[in-house]
Amino acid sequence: MDAEKLRGKMLANAREYYAYVAKRQEKFVPGKSKVHYAGRVYNGEEVAALVDAALDFWLTAGRHANRFEQEFAAFSGCSYCSLVNSGSSANLVALSALTSDALGLKKLSAGDRVITCATGFPTTVNPIFQNGMVPVFSDVELGAYNAIPEQVKEAAEKGAKAIMLAHTLGNPFDLDRIHAVAKKHGLYLIEDCCDAVGAEFGGKPVGTFGDFATASFYPAHHITMGEGGAVLTNSPLLKKLAESFRDWGRDCWCKPGCDNTCGKRFSWKMGDLPAGYDHKYVYSNIGYNLKVTDMQAAVGVAQLAKLPGFIKARMENFAYYEKRLSEHGEYFIMPSRHPKAKPSPFGFPLTVKNGAPFSRNDIVSFLEAGRIETRMLFGGNLARQPAYRNRKFEKIGSLGNSDIVMKNTFWIGVYPGLTGEMREYVCARFDEFVKNRGRAGHF
Repeated sequence: MDAEKLRGKMLANAREYYAYVAKRQEKFVPGKSKVHYAGRVYNGEEVAALVDAALDFWLTAGRHANRFEQEFAAFSGCSYCSLVNSGSSANLVALSALTSDALGLKKLSAGDRVITCATGFPTTVNPIFQNGMVPVFSDVELGAYNAIPEQVKEAAEKGAKAIMLAHTLGNPFDLDRIHAVAKKHGLYLIEDCCDAVGAEFGGKPVGTFGDFATASFYPAHHITMGEGGAVLTNSPLLKKLAESFRDWGRDCWCKPGCDNTCGKRFSWKMGDLPAGYDHKYVYSNIGYNLKVTDMQAAVGVAQLAKLPGFIKARMENFAYYEKRLSEHGEYFIMPSRHPKAKPSPFGFPLTVKNGAPFSRNDIVSFLEAGRIETRMLFGGNLARQPAYRNRKFEKIGSLGNSDIVMKNTFWIGVYPGLTGEMREYVCARFDEFVKNRGRAGHF
């Protein structure tokens, strides 16, 4: 048997193994089986892809990474995609790239102010601190959970240099107004799309409005590589800078295993280096090593083929909960969206209204006791997190809505692994809670 036939047999066995294991999975039992907030949705194709990459034993980024970057860029409506090892790293790379001397007078520097949102996941904000800059926290709109455009405008008028915002839980922020603010004041705009792959605003994909966009491929997200992320841009210069910061800060742009892509590897004269110093070892930025492996990318390629179906399932699950749980709108602030926004939902958020006869902890504890997973809106009001207690940041106003989010908001999953039986059980659990606790007003 030759190598290719042997490889084909091993890949077939991998698919067969998955099919065997999948048949042995337990059926859903309401109240006993977990209803997860998120998770991996895959089959034998991803298992075979992982084995295929392992057989190459290239390990670092290679043919699968190259293919994924091309296909994901096309899906996202961007010219360039650079894979990294996580969505958090993607945010770090995107903001760090804007500090490069290659940008001249337009580069960001330590002490510059960056507008961001007070609620959300910390790694949208951490790169600002990590680059010695100052976050300026905007409050959020309840229901949409995105930055308030008027406050973003106020911060821009007071001299901020960049905007770095997430599309919260896959719900696009007001790109008409915020993009206009960035353009008018000459601010860089980074769109954190880690929760929002496939979302649109005004018929245009999110991530195509700003200078950079980022994505995450953690198991909870729209597709998974296990770990993984991407930096997206339409600018050739910013793409080169992002990859430099990802790849140790090097000036060379050769892909792993390639040499002399520029055609003058030993002909450069840069800085105080000797003329002809090997371009592979010229460093023009202070970077990191945040590359992805080809095994991860292989899984991502298989997942990409399923992405449209995943997004459709998320939208259907969200719509189901929106219809059923709106019956309890007396007690909850229901999700809202901009009229031009087409979310690609990451979760279904609810905020317990002030004056409700129960607390968030009451409803969350009830759901969790029924094996329904819930999550907070990540870090709540990030300005109150211990990590930032002694750090320099600014606030626009009191961040009162962010405090409400921290106290009263939670979300449940809409990921494609949910079944109709699971969804109905979740809604029945809400019905039971409201009937026996909410309306009765006792615990």
